Amino acid sequence: MSPVTSCRPHGLAAGTGVGNRSEHSGTAPVGSTDVFRAIATDLDGTLLRSDSSVSDRTRNAVHAAEDSGLLFVVATGRPPRWIAPIVEALGDRGLVVCANGASVYDPAAHEIVEATELDPAVVEELIDDLDGILPKVVYGVEQQFDYAIDEAVHGLGVDPEALWPGVRVGPIRSFLDRPVTKLIARTPSPARPGLAAEVQEALGDRALVTHSTDESFLEISRPDVHKAATVERLLERSGIFSGEVVSFGDMPNDIELLRWSGLGVAVANAAPSVRDAADEVTASNDDDGVAQVIERILESGS
Repeated sequence: MSPVTSCRPHGLAAGTGVGNRSEHSGTAPVGSTDVFRAIATDLDGTLLRSDSSVSDRTRNAVHAAEDSGLLFVVATGRPPRWIAPIVEALGDRGLVVCANGASVYDPAAHEIVEATELDPAVVEELIDDLDGILPKVVYGVEQQFDYAIDEAVHGLGVDPEALWPGVRVGPIRSFLDRPVTKLIARTPSPARPGLAAEVQEALGDRALVTHSTDESFLEISRPDVHKAATVERLLERSGIFSGEVVSFGDMPNDIELLRWSGLGVAVANAAPSVRDAADEVTASNDDDGVAQVIERILESGS
Protein backbone atom coordinates (compact mmCIF):
# COMPACT_ATOMS: atom_id res chain seq x y z
CA MET A 1 0.00 0.00 0.00
CA SER A 2 1.17 3.49 -0.75
CA PRO A 3 1.48 5.89 2.18
CA VAL A 4 -0.80 8.79 2.92
CA THR A 5 0.27 11.69 0.75
CA SER A 6 0.00 15.25 1.99
CA CYS A 7 0.03 17.26 -1.20
CA ARG A 8 0.89 20.52 0.54
CA PRO A 9 1.19 21.79 4.11
CA HIS A 10 -2.28 22.72 5.26
CA GLY A 11 -4.60 23.39 8.13
CA LEU A 12 -8.21 22.36 8.17
CA ALA A 13 -9.23 25.04 5.74
CA ALA A 14 -7.77 27.96 3.88
CA GLY A 15 -7.65 30.38 6.76
CA THR A 16 -9.18 28.82 9.86
CA GLY A 17 -10.19 25.34 10.96
CA VAL A 18 -12.30 22.77 9.12
CA GLY A 19 -15.10 25.13 8.22
CA ASN A 20 -14.38 28.26 6.25
CA ARG A 21 -17.38 30.21 7.53
CA SER A 22 -16.69 33.38 5.51
CA GLU A 23 -19.60 35.80 5.88
CA HIS A 24 -21.46 33.33 8.11
CA SER A 25 -18.77 33.31 10.80
CA GLY A 26 -20.04 33.93 14.29
CA THR A 27 -18.32 35.26 17.35
CA ALA A 28 -19.00 33.75 20.77
CA PRO A 29 -20.22 30.13 20.75
CA VAL A 30 -23.66 29.65 22.25
CA GLY A 31 -25.91 26.85 23.42
CA SER A 32 -24.94 23.55 21.86
CA THR A 33 -21.22 24.24 21.78
CA ASP A 34 -21.14 23.23 25.45
CA VAL A 35 -21.83 19.69 24.18
CA PHE A 36 -21.06 19.56 20.46
CA ARG A 37 -18.37 21.42 18.58
CA ALA A 38 -18.65 20.00 15.07
CA ILE A 39 -21.04 18.52 12.52
CA ALA A 40 -19.94 15.95 9.93
CA THR A 41 -22.40 14.97 7.23
CA ASP A 42 -22.80 12.89 4.13
CA LEU A 43 -24.27 14.58 1.05
CA ASP A 44 -26.32 12.40 -1.29
CA GLY A 45 -29.41 10.96 0.36
CA THR A 46 -28.60 12.81 3.59
CA LEU A 47 -27.96 16.56 3.43
CA LEU A 48 -29.16 16.81 -0.17
CA ARG A 49 -32.71 16.18 -1.25
CA SER A 50 -33.44 13.43 -3.76
CA ASP A 51 -33.12 15.92 -6.63
CA SER A 52 -29.61 16.79 -5.32
CA SER A 53 -30.70 20.25 -4.20
CA VAL A 54 -29.94 21.98 -0.90
CA SER A 55 -33.16 23.27 0.67
CA ASP A 56 -33.38 26.76 2.12
CA ARG A 57 -34.07 25.26 5.54
CA THR A 58 -30.93 23.11 5.39
CA ARG A 59 -28.77 25.97 4.13
CA ASN A 60 -30.03 28.22 6.92
CA ALA A 61 -29.43 25.52 9.54
CA VAL A 62 -25.84 25.02 8.39
CA HIS A 63 -25.19 28.77 8.50
CA ALA A 64 -26.78 29.04 11.95
CA ALA A 65 -24.63 26.18 13.24
CA GLU A 66 -21.49 27.90 12.03
CA ASP A 67 -22.64 31.21 13.47
CA SER A 68 -22.95 29.45 16.85
CA GLY A 69 -19.32 28.30 16.64
CA LEU A 70 -19.78 24.77 15.35
CA LEU A 71 -17.42 23.54 12.64
CA PHE A 72 -19.10 21.96 9.62
CA VAL A 73 -17.48 19.13 7.65
CA VAL A 74 -18.76 17.48 4.49
CA ALA A 75 -17.79 13.79 4.26
CA THR A 76 -18.92 12.23 1.01
CA GLY A 77 -18.32 9.30 -1.30
CA ARG A 78 -18.22 11.77 -4.19
CA PRO A 79 -14.89 12.35 -5.92
CA PRO A 80 -13.46 15.89 -5.84
CA ARG A 81 -14.61 16.60 -9.39
CA TRP A 82 -18.26 16.36 -8.23
CA ILE A 83 -17.97 18.91 -5.41
CA ALA A 84 -18.35 22.17 -7.35
CA PRO A 85 -22.20 22.07 -7.45
CA ILE A 86 -22.27 21.63 -3.67
CA VAL A 87 -20.02 24.62 -3.09
CA GLU A 88 -22.27 26.64 -5.40
CA ALA A 89 -25.41 25.58 -3.50
CA LEU A 90 -24.09 25.61 0.06
CA GLY A 91 -21.20 28.04 -0.07
CA ASP A 92 -17.53 27.35 0.63
CA ARG A 93 -17.43 25.23 3.78
CA GLY A 94 -13.67 24.65 3.77
CA LEU A 95 -12.00 21.30 3.26
CA VAL A 96 -14.17 18.43 1.97
CA VAL A 97 -13.62 14.76 2.79
CA CYS A 98 -14.12 12.97 -0.54
CA ALA A 99 -14.08 9.42 -1.93
CA ASN A 100 -15.19 7.93 1.41
CA GLY A 101 -12.18 9.47 3.14
CA ALA A 102 -9.51 8.65 0.59
CA SER A 103 -8.93 12.29 -0.31
CA VAL A 104 -9.28 15.71 1.25
CA TYR A 105 -10.14 18.45 -1.20
CA ASP A 106 -9.77 22.21 -0.90
CA PRO A 107 -12.42 23.72 -3.22
CA ALA A 108 -11.09 27.27 -2.83
CA ALA A 109 -7.65 26.29 -4.15
CA HIS A 110 -9.03 23.44 -6.31
CA GLU A 111 -6.42 21.04 -5.04
CA ILE A 112 -6.23 17.77 -3.18
CA VAL A 113 -4.36 18.38 0.05
CA GLU A 114 -4.27 14.79 1.27
CA ALA A 115 -4.63 11.43 -0.45
CA THR A 116 -4.64 7.87 0.92
CA GLU A 117 -4.47 5.61 -2.12
CA LEU A 118 -4.14 2.02 -3.26
CA ASP A 119 -0.85 0.97 -4.81
CA PRO A 120 -1.30 0.00 -8.49
CA ALA A 121 0.23 -3.45 -7.88
CA VAL A 122 -2.36 -4.10 -5.16
CA VAL A 123 -5.17 -3.01 -7.49
CA GLU A 124 -3.98 -5.49 -10.11
CA GLU A 125 -4.14 -8.28 -7.53
CA LEU A 126 -7.63 -7.20 -6.45
CA ILE A 127 -8.86 -7.20 -10.04
CA ASP A 128 -7.39 -10.66 -10.61
CA ASP A 129 -9.32 -11.99 -7.61
CA LEU A 130 -12.53 -10.16 -8.44
CA ASP A 131 -12.55 -11.51 -12.00
CA GLY A 132 -13.17 -14.95 -10.52
CA ILE A 133 -16.25 -13.99 -8.52
CA LEU A 134 -17.82 -11.10 -10.44
CA PRO A 135 -18.90 -12.11 -13.94
CA LYS A 136 -19.85 -9.21 -16.23
CA VAL A 137 -18.08 -6.73 -13.96
CA VAL A 138 -17.06 -3.33 -15.32
CA TYR A 139 -14.18 -1.73 -13.43
CA GLY A 140 -13.51 1.94 -12.93
CA VAL A 141 -10.71 3.81 -11.15
CA GLU A 142 -10.83 7.17 -9.44
CA GLN A 143 -7.37 8.77 -9.50
CA GLN A 144 -7.61 12.12 -7.74
CA PHE A 145 -9.32 14.38 -10.34
CA ASP A 146 -9.40 11.74 -13.08
CA TYR A 147 -11.78 8.88 -13.79
CA ALA A 148 -11.14 5.91 -16.05
CA ILE A 149 -13.38 2.98 -16.91
CA ASP A 150 -12.76 -0.37 -18.55
CA GLU A 151 -13.63 -0.75 -22.22
CA ALA A 152 -16.24 -3.34 -21.19
CA VAL A 153 -18.48 -0.33 -20.50
CA HIS A 154 -19.38 -0.36 -24.20
CA GLY A 155 -21.30 -3.58 -23.55
CA LEU A 156 -23.68 -1.66 -21.29
CA GLY A 157 -25.10 0.28 -24.21
CA VAL A 158 -24.18 3.68 -22.75
CA ASP A 159 -22.09 6.60 -23.96
CA PRO A 160 -19.32 6.96 -21.33
CA GLU A 161 -18.40 10.49 -22.38
CA ALA A 162 -22.00 11.65 -22.06
CA LEU A 163 -22.30 10.14 -18.59
CA TRP A 164 -18.86 11.12 -17.31
CA PRO A 165 -17.36 14.03 -19.26
CA GLY A 166 -13.60 13.66 -19.57
CA VAL A 167 -13.61 9.94 -18.76
CA ARG A 168 -10.83 7.78 -20.12
CA VAL A 169 -11.90 4.45 -21.62
CA GLY A 170 -9.63 1.46 -22.26
CA PRO A 171 -8.33 -1.77 -20.71
CA ILE A 172 -8.52 -1.10 -16.97
CA ARG A 173 -4.99 -2.32 -16.34
CA SER A 174 -3.65 0.30 -18.76
CA PHE A 175 -4.58 2.98 -16.22
CA LEU A 176 -2.67 1.42 -13.34
CA ASP A 177 0.43 3.50 -13.88
CA ARG A 178 -0.26 5.59 -10.78
CA PRO A 179 -2.01 5.17 -7.41
CA VAL A 180 -5.76 4.61 -7.26
CA THR A 181 -8.00 6.63 -4.96
CA LYS A 182 -10.90 4.20 -5.33
CA LEU A 183 -11.50 1.06 -7.38
CA ILE A 184 -15.11 0.67 -8.56
CA ALA A 185 -16.66 -2.67 -9.45
CA ARG A 186 -19.95 -2.24 -11.33
CA THR A 187 -22.05 -5.41 -11.74
CA PRO A 188 -25.51 -6.03 -13.23
CA SER A 189 -28.34 -4.63 -11.14
CA PRO A 190 -29.92 -5.78 -8.95
CA ALA A 191 -26.94 -7.41 -7.27
CA ARG A 192 -27.44 -10.58 -5.30
CA PRO A 193 -27.94 -9.91 -1.57
CA GLY A 194 -24.73 -9.95 0.44
CA LEU A 195 -22.45 -9.30 -2.53
CA ALA A 196 -20.47 -6.61 -0.70
CA ALA A 197 -19.74 -8.97 2.20
CA GLU A 198 -18.75 -11.72 -0.23
CA VAL A 199 -16.32 -9.41 -2.01
CA GLN A 200 -14.90 -8.17 1.30
CA GLU A 201 -14.22 -11.74 2.36
CA ALA A 202 -12.43 -12.44 -0.91
CA LEU A 203 -10.24 -9.34 -0.65
CA GLY A 204 -9.50 -9.79 3.05
CA ASP A 205 -7.41 -7.12 4.73
CA ARG A 206 -5.99 -5.77 1.47
CA ALA A 207 -8.92 -3.40 0.92
CA LEU A 208 -12.16 -2.07 2.37
CA VAL A 209 -15.38 -2.69 0.41
CA THR A 210 -18.38 -0.44 0.82
CA HIS A 211 -21.21 1.06 -1.21
CA SER A 212 -23.09 4.36 -1.32
CA THR A 213 -25.86 3.18 -3.64
CA ASP A 214 -26.82 -0.50 -3.97
CA GLU A 215 -24.50 -3.51 -3.99
CA SER A 216 -24.20 -3.51 -7.77
CA PHE A 217 -21.84 -0.53 -7.40
CA LEU A 218 -19.02 -1.48 -5.03
CA GLU A 219 -16.41 1.04 -3.91
CA ILE A 220 -13.04 -0.39 -2.90
CA SER A 221 -10.39 1.59 -1.04
CA ARG A 222 -7.38 1.01 1.16
CA PRO A 223 -8.32 -0.95 4.29
CA ASP A 224 -7.58 2.05 6.53
CA VAL A 225 -9.79 4.42 4.53
CA HIS A 226 -13.25 5.42 5.67
CA LYS A 227 -14.98 8.69 6.48
CA ALA A 228 -14.52 8.45 10.25
CA ALA A 229 -10.75 8.06 10.06
CA THR A 230 -10.29 11.14 7.90
CA VAL A 231 -12.82 13.30 9.75
CA GLU A 232 -11.15 12.34 13.04
CA ARG A 233 -7.73 13.29 11.71
CA LEU A 234 -8.96 16.68 10.51
CA LEU A 235 -10.95 17.60 13.61
CA GLU A 236 -8.20 16.63 16.03
CA ARG A 237 -6.13 19.42 14.52
CA SER A 238 -8.71 21.82 15.96
CA GLY A 239 -8.79 19.99 19.30
CA ILE A 240 -12.18 18.39 18.59
CA PHE A 241 -12.76 14.75 19.48
CA SER A 242 -15.40 12.15 18.67
CA GLY A 243 -17.74 12.83 21.59
CA GLU A 244 -18.06 16.44 20.45
CA VAL A 245 -19.24 15.55 16.94
CA VAL A 246 -22.73 15.06 15.49
CA SER A 247 -22.74 13.04 12.27
CA PHE A 248 -25.35 12.23 9.64
CA GLY A 249 -25.60 9.50 7.00
CA ASP A 250 -27.76 7.15 4.97
CA MET A 251 -25.67 4.36 3.44
CA PRO A 252 -23.14 1.70 4.58
CA ASN A 253 -20.20 3.96 3.74
CA ASP A 254 -21.43 6.20 6.59
CA ILE A 255 -21.56 3.53 9.31
CA GLU A 256 -18.04 4.04 10.68
CA LEU A 257 -18.69 7.78 10.93
CA LEU A 258 -21.99 7.35 12.79
CA ARG A 259 -20.47 4.87 15.24
CA TRP A 260 -17.40 7.04 15.86
CA SER A 261 -19.17 10.31 16.61
CA GLY A 262 -20.77 11.36 19.88
CA LEU A 263 -24.19 11.45 18.22
CA GLY A 264 -24.69 9.44 15.04
CA VAL A 265 -27.91 10.25 13.20
CA ALA A 266 -29.44 8.32 10.31
CA VAL A 267 -32.03 9.89 8.05
CA ALA A 268 -35.34 8.02 7.76
CA ASN A 269 -34.55 6.92 4.20
CA ALA A 270 -31.26 5.31 5.31
CA ALA A 271 -30.46 1.66 4.69
CA PRO A 272 -31.55 -0.65 7.54
CA SER A 273 -27.95 -1.36 8.57
CA VAL A 274 -27.30 2.37 8.88
CA ARG A 275 -30.41 2.98 10.97
CA ASP A 276 -29.30 0.12 13.24
CA ALA A 277 -25.85 1.69 13.67
CA ALA A 278 -27.20 5.16 14.50
CA ASP A 279 -27.99 6.63 17.90
CA GLU A 280 -31.18 8.11 16.50
CA VAL A 281 -33.17 8.39 13.29
CA THR A 282 -34.36 11.75 12.04
CA ALA A 283 -36.74 12.66 9.21
CA SER A 284 -35.82 11.83 5.62
CA ASN A 285 -33.51 13.86 3.42
CA ASP A 286 -36.54 15.21 1.53
CA ASP A 287 -38.06 16.37 4.84
CA ASP A 288 -34.89 18.21 5.94
CA GLY A 289 -33.97 15.65 8.60
CA VAL A 290 -30.44 17.01 9.04
CA ALA A 291 -31.75 20.56 9.48
CA GLN A 292 -34.28 19.38 12.07
CA VAL A 293 -31.55 17.91 14.28
CA ILE A 294 -29.27 20.93 13.89
CA GLU A 295 -32.13 23.25 14.85
CA ARG A 296 -32.93 21.14 17.90
CA ILE A 297 -29.30 21.13 19.04
CA LEU A 298 -28.99 24.88 18.63
CA GLU A 299 -32.23 25.50 20.50
CA SER A 300 -31.73 23.09 23.39
CA GLY A 301 -28.03 22.42 23.60
CA SER A 302 -28.86 18.68 23.81
